[in-house]
Amino acid sequence: MSRKDAINSLFLKKPDAAAPSPTRSAERVRTGAVAAMGASLQELSETAKAGERLKQQLAASDVVVSLDAGHIDGSTIADRISIEIDPGFEQLVASIAENGQQVPILVRPHPETVGRFQIAYGRRRLRAAERLGRQVKAIVKALSDAELVVAQGRENLDRQDLSFIEKALFAKRLEDAGYDRQTIIAALSTDKADLSRYIAVARRIPEQLIRRIGPASKSGRARWLSLAEKLDDPTVLSRVEAMLDEPALQAMDSDHRFQTLWLRLADRAKATPRTDVWMTPKGRRGGHVERGNGRTALVFNEKVVPAFADFVASRLQTLFDEFSKAEEEDAADQLMG
Repeated sequence: MSRKDAINSLFLKKPDAAAPSPTRSAERVRTGAVAAMGASLQELSETAKAGERLKQQLAASDVVVSLDAGHIDGSTIADRISIEIDPGFEQLVASIAENGQQVPILVRPHPETVGRFQIAYGRRRLRAAERLGRQVKAIVKALSDAELVVAQGRENLDRQDLSFIEKALFAKRLEDAGYDRQTIIAALSTDKADLSRYIAVARRIPEQLIRRIGPASKSGRARWLSLAEKLDDPTVLSRVEAMLDEPALQAMDSDHRFQTLWLRLADRAKATPRTDVWMTPKGRRGGHVERGNGRTALVFNEKVVPAFADFVASRLQTLFDEFSKAEEEDAADQLMG
């Protein structure tokens, strides 16, 4: 299926059976999105002559235009996690520099700003055009907000698919923005059960931490869910944040970064087993003792016993004095006994 047919299929339109006739009437080619674009395109051009050329491009049968990359804004909901190390992007830039842009991006007229556009998909191609200082080839369609996010999600089925955590974060962002479940299901091409799992995982892991780890395309739901469970422990969360500050981890690609974190947490779990769990009078897990590698740590669950750790810390000297006194009394008893 061609790119044009795929787009027509996405919006329930039949693909063209053949190329349109050169005698096609002006009224026909200016219907729909093209007609709605007239005023916006005039404002987009710095001169009347440039504006007329752009409208003529829109009236062409393939409805592909060349736009200034600076006139295109991002989608309201991000689906991908940006990464600093992206060899694929550098290859894309080189390919476009040598062969030109082969596949157009999809945009809509900006719903609030005359003369600007909003991208549905093709952000990497847009970035490449910006890098090269070129205009970007685009298909312009009048899309509703729901159609925009559905097109944005569905594009990933035909190109590089989103990783599990990118899908989870995209689903969460769409839900937070007020989109209904049916629209989100269409955008991700998933079902109700999987959508619930995506959102559940994304809500358990801080978004800032997800962005620092990156898309981790080789890690699926099982590992991200396991990580989410580990991060329920505030000490583990702090440890992971500290690891991500290490220059060595920052220099890794996302997959290796996740793998390194995973292995370190697994090794730590083996080296420091949990013992002596303390339960509150109401039967809730209030804290536990961690022992290993010559160290012992008393860990409190701040959600269950908030401020209790500060109270215990303020009593450490008193507790130590009581302990020392008890030790001295035991030693005296042994001498007398």
